[in-house]
Amino acid sequence: MTLDFATLDALRTHHTQRTVALLSEQLRRFLDDQAWLENRRIMDILRSIERNALVLRDNQPTQAMMELAEPHPEITLPMERPLFTPPLKPVIDNLCLQYGDEQIDDQALFSQVVVDKTRLTRHIRQALQDRSQISLSELLEAHPLQEGLAELVTYLQLGCDVFTTVVDESRQIFVHWKAPASTGEKLLRSARLPQVIFVR
Repeated sequence: MTLDFATLDALRTHHTQRTVALLSEQLRRFLDDQAWLENRRIMDILRSIERNALVLRDNQPTQAMMELAEPHPEITLPMERPLFTPPLKPVIDNLCLQYGDEQIDDQALFSQVVVDKTRLTRHIRQALQDRSQISLSELLEAHPLQEGLAELVTYLQLGCDVFTTVVDESRQIFVHWKAPASTGEKLLRSARLPQVIFVR
């Protein structure tokens, strides 16, 4: 028996349609079962609520179950708004710039100081491992300043951003370090500030 291409194509189409119809029927049955189970679960929840309501009908709670904030409108009067304040216009004098004859060493503009925050943070954390607090003066005795004022400011910045600190205004401490001068010599610098205590 010989079949031409048209007959084979018709058979394939018929087989495909039957397969799609079977899959559609199975999918519809699955969705119907899921809808029936969901409806049954909803009815069980409703019956549970009804049973609990009937139990509480004769034994109602005496205390408040929940509290709601008392609603009230926010009234903003027009006269409470601030008046318009015109911005201040700066007065700029039209002056001619005068060039000076002073010879100033510009190397200070290019000398940058880099402070290692990770190293200073590690010093504070290691000090707070064995004790609950440590003062800045004790910390500087164990680890003297290497970068001068920039390193001292970094310690204070870490006390505000990373660690918990307490400032004792009644005690003043003096911090000393050596800074290079314009002549190349090391000059002793000092700063006075309140006692800063790092707390764990």
